[in-house]
Amino acid sequence: MPRAVTLIRSASLSDVAEYAYAATAPAESRLIFLAGACPLNEDGSTAAIGDVAGQAARAVENMRTALTDSGASLHDVISTRVLVASHRREDLVTAWQVVRDAFGDHDVPSTLMGVTVLGYDGQLVEIEAVAAVLDS
Repeated sequence: MPRAVTLIRSASLSDVAEYAYAATAPAESRLIFLAGACPLNEDGSTAAIGDVAGQAARAVENMRTALTDSGASLHDVISTRVLVASHRREDLVTAWQVVRDAFGDHDVPSTLMGVTVLGYDGQLVEIEAVAAVLDS
């Protein structure tokens, strides 16, 4: 199945970033704007309290479900924003490693941000995403 997303790597920018610097999708693609994927269990409770990596993994799992329900997959994601409720850089890096590993070689343009607080009790991680698909 052809993919709508084309990742762009710039030879003019540093290669230290673990993601493409830009991405495009053709005009005929259907864009999917996901709400922030939160680390919530099916019963609405917050998963992995106090565990940044565990919450990032649950948020990725929930994002995969939302994508599937929208007719897409991680390989259709065109950009992400990873929010981590922490002032510690190590926590941001921990969350990022989980997200990066989930995407594998589909290293979409991403923003990693430390924030003061997120919406659910005990929530440390949230992942926003936009996907693009070509419907048959």
